[in-house]
Amino acid sequence: GRKVLIVYAHQEPKSLNGSLKRVAVEELSKQGCSVTVSDLYAMQFEPRATRNDIVGCLHNPEEFNYGVETWEAYKRGDLSNDLIEEQKKVQEADLMIFQFPLYWFSMPAIMKGWMDRVLVQGFAHDFPNCYDSGLLKNKLALFSFTTGGSREMYAKGGISGDIRYLLWPIQHGIMHFCGVKVLAPHICFAPEYVSEEKRKEMLIAWAQRLKTLWKEEPINCSPEWYFK
Repeated sequence: GRKVLIVYAHQEPKSLNGSLKRVAVEELSKQGCSVTVSDLYAMQFEPRATRNDIVGCLHNPEEFNYGVETWEAYKRGDLSNDLIEEQKKVQEADLMIFQFPLYWFSMPAIMKGWMDRVLVQGFAHDFPNCYDSGLLKNKLALFSFTTGGSREMYAKGGISGDIRYLLWPIQHGIMHFCGVKVLAPHICFAPEYVSEEKRKEMLIAWAQRLKTLWKEEPINCSPEWYFK
């Protein structure tokens, strides 16, 4: 069976994000997938990239460089346990689903911290092994998120600009950079401002999409897709 990692960032299990995560676990498990959830708030995941991420001696104790130190520590097997755990989950996953509410045109800090700390050089990328030759190639990612603003606000002519502009740094700059192929995002617009009925429809639409997810083609990860 296929393996799925859901990286989930929401404080409240009863939220729509909590329900979307639950629907994904249920639907994908039904398909025979093995599903692992990293519930970042429940885990009290540390989002800050610090010296504590390296166990033992530093490569250059005179001047701390996080990128260099985590790269060297990864090669020596000297990253902190929480990072090794998350990297194992990523390594095993065929698909990663990131489930979160959009905060200030981006992901919550705790999830950005997961990206900063887990996707270190040597593990996820190693220049020139990036983009199509990134070290996590053959994996898929899907960003599933809720917004505060309506669909119209995030349309091309809307006040917030095309939602795809916001996806450039996270889908292209992080996932594609690491070689991951990206499926079209799943967006629930302004769930707080719609009826209970509409929120139920959002969950049904997500469950429906998950049924045929493995047949989907990744998006064309080029600037044209984001900025056309």
